[in-house]
Amino acid sequence: MSIVDQRKLIPGGPNGTPPLVRFGSQFVLDALAWIAAIILAVIFRFEFGLVDVNWLAVLALGVIAAGLQFFVGWAFALYKGRYTYGTFDEVRALVFAALTAGVVMCVPTILLGSGVTVPRSTVLIATPMALVGMFAIRYAKRLYVEHLGKPGAGARRTIIYGAGYLGANLVRRMLTDSNSRYLPVALIDDNPRLSNARHRGVPVMGTFHDLGKIVEATGATELVICIGRADSVLIRKISDASTAAGLQVKVLPVLDELLTGKSRLSDLRDISIEDLIGRHPVDTEVASIAGYLEGKRVLVTGAGGSIGSELCRQIAKYKPGELIMLDRDETGLQGAQIGISGHGLLDTKDVVLADIRDEAALTAIFADRAPEVVFHAAALKHLPMLEQYPNEAWKTNVIGTLNVLNAARAAGVRTFVNVSTDKAANPTSALGHSKRVAEKLTAWMAQETGHAYLSVRFGNVIGSRGSMLPTFTSLIESGGPLTVTHPDVTRYFMTIPEACQLVVQAGGIGRPGEVLILDMGEPVRILEIAQRMISMSGKNIEIVYTGLRHGEKLHEELIGNNETDERPLHPKISHARVNGISPDRLSKEGWEARLTSAAEDEASQKSPCRDLSEPSTTSEVRTK
Repeated sequence: MSIVDQRKLIPGGPNGTPPLVRFGSQFVLDALAWIAAIILAVIFRFEFGLVDVNWLAVLALGVIAAGLQFFVGWAFALYKGRYTYGTFDEVRALVFAALTAGVVMCVPTILLGSGVTVPRSTVLIATPMALVGMFAIRYAKRLYVEHLGKPGAGARRTIIYGAGYLGANLVRRMLTDSNSRYLPVALIDDNPRLSNARHRGVPVMGTFHDLGKIVEATGATELVICIGRADSVLIRKISDASTAAGLQVKVLPVLDELLTGKSRLSDLRDISIEDLIGRHPVDTEVASIAGYLEGKRVLVTGAGGSIGSELCRQIAKYKPGELIMLDRDETGLQGAQIGISGHGLLDTKDVVLADIRDEAALTAIFADRAPEVVFHAAALKHLPMLEQYPNEAWKTNVIGTLNVLNAARAAGVRTFVNVSTDKAANPTSALGHSKRVAEKLTAWMAQETGHAYLSVRFGNVIGSRGSMLPTFTSLIESGGPLTVTHPDVTRYFMTIPEACQLVVQAGGIGRPGEVLILDMGEPVRILEIAQRMISMSGKNIEIVYTGLRHGEKLHEELIGNNETDERPLHPKISHARVNGISPDRLSKEGWEARLTSAAEDEASQKSPCRDLSEPSTTSEVRTK
């Protein structure tokens, strides 16, 4: 039973009524129901001819029934406060108690009844009548309590979009919470089978196309989207229509939290830009294949970052033997430790301060801690910054990855997941090229070890540190202008938890040398995001086009030109193969030459999609 004001329905009752008083009064009502049922049974049995009825015997039978109800009801905990008032558990216990009492009375009545003063059929007739009476008492009490719990006069008239189970549950919670700020006045659902449905007296008044008329008829000012797995396309459609109708749109907390009572109606929130650009979440079923983490020593590089810290939180759910969080950012490590351990003391062995550029330090750490599974999330990721300082991309994303791979091999790591980016597909930037080489190095190590060394590639992560949405938010808060590179530029987006679920799952289903890529749906126009964020802010913010930056694509790609799109295990997860590259073939001079060549190709409008991560001539120096 999901009634918010439970204190009115649990032991003690409303206004702190003592349990003895509450359940004593409940027994009295049940006893009266038995006495009335027996009297009525006798009246019906004699067809209202009551001259020869022995009323003293009938009353004695009623008293016996009441006594049996007390003892049997006590045995079934009806009068001990075990059951929430009016629930199915209480109804089931009440049925068992009443039937037991009826059976106990039937035997002597049938054997000893005279057939005139107390007919043998009296108890058989009275038992269902008494049960109906006790049901009616409880139902009336429940209606009274729920009436007391209705929202006050100041509650906002609200339309619920979605008349299924979740919508019905929300209506019930709104109508039984006296502190609710929302009063449901109508439901909307596009399923024609629900067109005549009512939940707690609240009718389904039409479909999406009837929204304007429903607003006029009900005077609603709010609309709550109550669809368990609504994607961004549907949310945008509902949001736009609701705004046109003068409604303020709200969304629910996570479904599981609402149904289990972890969240409250006060947690209803305004629609966010993440709701409008996010995709329908892909069910990666990660829990079914994450058993490879249980009891294992797991190390995460870049654990203080947005992806790394969420990755650590998800890994912790699968009971690793030891979780080792490594980063060069001590503040980031403290945040990750708080999220995992509930403290940020930084004096325990679960946090390791180290730089992946330091090969000797990494080798020593891996040898000492002997991890069995490694997630490599440490990287430099800001494209325009790395275009200015490509040498930093080389040192961190390429050489740093090689250091982690070598340390992992020396420590006997059997599962290694490298976190990559969609910019590694047909790379055009220093970031893309560096991550492409990291994928190739990981594939090479898979060939060398024969173990599950693989990469995971995905697009922009919503809300990650330094990403587009926080940047846009800061620009809007400062009064603008809001800068967009190009009116037609598009990007793929996914949430941080979903990205990390894919990373965790990759370790369970990926094969050596593969790159796993999540189907991220349709790309989203950045201009549309900017316009919606400005509209939601209520400010008059100018949008300024700055032009595509050096190395930046108009439209990102997830799969490279020479890569295959195989989906052997999950319809939304692609398995691509990349060719490995030996560290002996790496050359910093060649790296710089290839970036220069890429810049010249871009300037002369040549194809930017050529894979420049491998040496193009044998004259490049084969040293780091």
